[in-house]
Amino acid sequence: MLKIWFLDKKMLLAIKPFSALRDSFRQGYTRKDLMRDLIAGITVGIIAIPLSMALAIASGVAPQHGLYTAIVAGIVIALLGGSRFNISGPTAAFVVILYPITQQFGLSGLLMATLLSGIILVFLGLFRLGRVIEYIPLPVTLGFTCGIGIVIATLQIKDFLGLTITEMPQHYVDKVQTIFHALPSTNYADLAVGVITLIVLTQWYRLRLPVPGHLPAVILGTLVALLFAHFGHNVATIGSSFSYVLPDGTTGQGIPNVLPEFHFPWNIPTQQGETMAWDFDSVQDLLPAAFSMAVLGAIESLLSAVVLDNMTNTKHHSNNELMAQGVGNIVAPFAGGITATAAIARSTANVKSGAVSPLASVFHSLLVLGAVLFFAGALSYLPLSSMAALLLVVAWNMANVGPIIQLVRRSGKNEIAVLFTCIILTVVFDMVIAITVGVLLASLMFIRTLAEMTKPTELAHPEDLDDVLVYRISGPLFFAAADNLFSDLHERTVHTDHEIKHIVLQCDTVTVLDAGGVYALMRFVHHMLPHQTLYMCNMQFQPLRAIVKAKDAPEIKAIMFSSTLEQAFKKIRRKANEPKTVE
Repeated sequence: MLKIWFLDKKMLLAIKPFSALRDSFRQGYTRKDLMRDLIAGITVGIIAIPLSMALAIASGVAPQHGLYTAIVAGIVIALLGGSRFNISGPTAAFVVILYPITQQFGLSGLLMATLLSGIILVFLGLFRLGRVIEYIPLPVTLGFTCGIGIVIATLQIKDFLGLTITEMPQHYVDKVQTIFHALPSTNYADLAVGVITLIVLTQWYRLRLPVPGHLPAVILGTLVALLFAHFGHNVATIGSSFSYVLPDGTTGQGIPNVLPEFHFPWNIPTQQGETMAWDFDSVQDLLPAAFSMAVLGAIESLLSAVVLDNMTNTKHHSNNELMAQGVGNIVAPFAGGITATAAIARSTANVKSGAVSPLASVFHSLLVLGAVLFFAGALSYLPLSSMAALLLVVAWNMANVGPIIQLVRRSGKNEIAVLFTCIILTVVFDMVIAITVGVLLASLMFIRTLAEMTKPTELAHPEDLDDVLVYRISGPLFFAAADNLFSDLHERTVHTDHEIKHIVLQCDTVTVLDAGGVYALMRFVHHMLPHQTLYMCNMQFQPLRAIVKAKDAPEIKAIMFSSTLEQAFKKIRRKANEPKTVE
């Protein structure tokens, strides 16, 4: 009991909330730094306002829930977290997971899944699993993020073209078929607005202005939509597509200009006014999705932190960041916020805008809050096709086309196979299956590569020892390599021109010997006895320790060990000169 308490205390001591904030203040925080954080927060907030709404819509909920996420999670995670520059809020990577949850369980189910994912993230931080994320291979990461980008882009076609689709199917192939059949219903006014927004988004950088192009793009798209409406062409907007009901019974179109209200996620009624009955089976149905959200949130937030560390020459606290992400996703649903994690694009913009501390994220959230309170009416005029154009750009950036091309050019067939397997599985099935299969496939291929590296090389033996074979073993002797290696050695000893009585193995480059390797070694010795003797020399520490653990086995006792190759030859000569016993 004392031991368990000690481990719990050790885990808790390893978690230090507010670590990034304390690191920033410890180095000295001046009024100039405050102004830099304020400017960076305003810049990122301009990006976050339209993007948060677009991501909420893509997730199947009203746009204000994306704004609430940026407000609540953005502040909580920044203050508690382990990265100075991460900007947290709704991200495109979650869309492929959140949209099916919303379709099946509604807003209440989505918020409950967010709450569960937050609890899982807290446990990941408590058990100090922040470094485990680094073991996911690059082809797997590029593969599932590219797959997510493809799915997100596919989901935006409906609003970008203004298609008439009542309900989007669950499976990707069915989605594509539904979109294809709905193409004749294209609204060319929506399409024109989306194209103009897309052009501004992709070409804004040429103006070399300090203001990011997200808000100017949707503002121009809104003006074009109003122009179309003036001439009688309808363009779907946030105001025409979403409505709300306040607790006092007030109804309206678009986004309510009120503070996020506290409510229990499990008590939110559906559009039909019914409250979902939550029981163990319902929660169990949400757990796979919640686990997917937690894993994806951990991967994206820690990858973002690593990218920012490289940009700023700082060091984040991975487990503290996981804890903060967990707390943020636990708190946000009580204010109507959906799943949040660090957004790499917004976090990078934060650094480039001169951010110094996590306060920049706080200022970004306050700007989003101000937009909700004072500009909700104006935000309701934003066209859905402009929102879709925003997400098409996000999807393109997530697809990582440039890094994928470089990986294909520079890597072997194993990495390419893992990459495209993850892309296909993410698109056709889901991200968890893609990551699981991708990591497993990459591990198996890596094991095969290591096994192929383990080879015996024949060495010259002294002229006075004709009945000796000498080999140098190169590579790790583990389960996947040892069987083939010792089978090869056995064949070489059998098919020789003269009788072999002594086999010497020089093991100076054998770094690993596992239980499978020891078992294969014992079988090799068993086949040699009693006509041949095995000598092993130049053993490294780990292989020698593995052999010592199996010292009671008769096959291990029959092996002759030497510190050098010359000592092994001396033992062979001494044995050859021993008088033969007459039976």
